[in-house]
Amino acid sequence: MGSDLRISPRERAVLTAIVEAYIATGEAVASQALARHFGNKEGMSPATIRNVMAALGEAGLLDQPHTSAGRIPTARAFRFYVEHLNGPRVAILAPKRLEQIEETFAGTGSSQQFLERTSHVLALISSGLGVAVAAAQEFHALEHIHFSRLGAGRVLAVVITKAGTVLDRVLALDRDLSLAELETSARFLNEHFHGWSIERIRAEVARRLEAERSEYDRLMRSLDELYRKGALDADSDAGPAVFMEGVANLLAGETDRERLRTMLQALEARERLIELLNAYVDARQRTVRVVVGLEDAIPGLRDFVLIGTTARAGAENLGTVAVIGRTRIQYQETINAVSYIAQLSGRIFSPPQ
Repeated sequence: MGSDLRISPRERAVLTAIVEAYIATGEAVASQALARHFGNKEGMSPATIRNVMAALGEAGLLDQPHTSAGRIPTARAFRFYVEHLNGPRVAILAPKRLEQIEETFAGTGSSQQFLERTSHVLALISSGLGVAVAAAQEFHALEHIHFSRLGAGRVLAVVITKAGTVLDRVLALDRDLSLAELETSARFLNEHFHGWSIERIRAEVARRLEAERSEYDRLMRSLDELYRKGALDADSDAGPAVFMEGVANLLAGETDRERLRTMLQALEARERLIELLNAYVDARQRTVRVVVGLEDAIPGLRDFVLIGTTARAGAENLGTVAVIGRTRIQYQETINAVSYIAQLSGRIFSPPQ
């Protein structure tokens, strides 16, 4: 990132002032404005400030747009700024923000609700794109399965996942199963495999069919017929649930029509967003990850930043929560909001002690 960069305390003070002024106004920062900011403190005369700005420009930390007398921070400058934010990255938020988050999550009953509300509140707080992606194992974990007999050799299988997704399909069986056999099969799956991933259930059923066929012959033949016909097949095209809110925040003020079209295409590609989050946010990490400059992953998101982490309930991974915003985003507040919401997931879904 920028950890190999060495600048003096005076250069760091000037760079921090420029980054924060640019975040606040979106306009190039001139040396006169910095001179007013510093006053006579720290020996920051106008001439000194101009020399420092020139040195920061040579270090690749400042750009001069067009003929403007001011300077704007580069992606490298934002990376350096994020790495050197004052104080530890802990979830300290203003009371108003805390109240806003707590109200948003009041009455949350499922991980799907949690992720939906996460994307909404992060978009509001950051003025960027709030994104929440369910963990793959959470999306395909069994909550409940039910079989309904539609007729001879035809069964409706309804699978409800822990993420709240309902997968239903009509199965054409080679061998007709009675209502009692269907109820016994569903009860067996719900009692023994609640919370298991679909793939793990399939593997375990296959193992038991092989190892315990004599004891469970009738039951297992019923399960064999049902799962071979697709009762436990998750929709491979569906992928993990993705919730997004705040696309308009990213597009506001964009006047370049070609760039606008490219950005929209990038944001509409759900698979690309999942790849982006998977690439930058490790499911095992416990801290908030900040990545400045996303063009390597998605060229349409040049001059954007990703701030994300993993939401957990105890040891269980619920998914990824993140903000995608302009590099002018309010870093500290957004980092704190993402961190707080990730911690909140544990409070909401962890079983009482």
